[in-house]
Amino acid sequence: MIMKDLFDQVSFDCSRNVTKSYSTSFSSAVKMLAPNIRQDIYNIYGFVRFADEIVDSFHDYNKEALFYLFENDLELALKNKISLNPILNSFQNTVHKYEIPRELIDAFMKSMKLDLSKTEYKTVSEYNEYIYGSADVVGLMCLKVFVKGDDVKYESLKDSAMRLGSAFQKVNFLRDLKADFEDLNRTYFPNTDLSKLDEKSKLKIIEEIEADFKAGYEGLILLPIEAKFGVYTAYSYYKKLLAKLKNTPSAEIKNTRIRVSNYQKYGLFAKCYFSYKLNII
Repeated sequence: MIMKDLFDQVSFDCSRNVTKSYSTSFSSAVKMLAPNIRQDIYNIYGFVRFADEIVDSFHDYNKEALFYLFENDLELALKNKISLNPILNSFQNTVHKYEIPRELIDAFMKSMKLDLSKTEYKTVSEYNEYIYGSADVVGLMCLKVFVKGDDVKYESLKDSAMRLGSAFQKVNFLRDLKADFEDLNRTYFPNTDLSKLDEKSKLKIIEEIEADFKAGYEGLILLPIEAKFGVYTAYSYYKKLLAKLKNTPSAEIKNTRIRVSNYQKYGLFAKCYFSYKLNII
């Protein structure tokens, strides 16, 4: 093994470890993907996770300085096809391997940068633009990997991949409402007073998410075999989380973080496996 190959492998290991450390649920879903595309999804997740952590977690540091350093390192990684930051080295490898469009990466970074200063989304237009950059484009990056260069397949599944990405993000917003609102002083849902969230407002948000899930599922069932089981597993997990949120009083959502227990996750994954094997998805 030449030294660059060794460095790349170390970088890939870092991206995989980031995924496993930060999200056991997503990591479990990635394991359901075919081995030949699994690492590239780790590489994408590692990148988006690091950017997200800068704006969400590093409160005792200069977030702006860290973000701009990360952004500059990203630019150099994409240009030079190497980075001494192993997460960015992994990501650039996947970007060039699957020709992930630069506009998807730029849109993501734009939304992350908004989290440095913007705390409220007052219009549907602002909200949709943020969702597109923070979630939809991540779904499209993954779709590029799933279709492995088939542009016709990519274009046919593009809209449903975006809707599924939107659904996942909106579930996260609702689940993390307390932390976003109280700890980060952020309000993502437009025209909604989260300090006075009632059942009517909650159900309106959930109906919007359910419509996204429905549109996303229409594309999910058409995914290549290598990706279908893993994406269906993630879809089923988030649908379960949404069901729990729907059955949780709005006052409780504001005061706690709703979770799917490990016991329920295991049962969910088993159900997904049998559905996949019986070809009913």
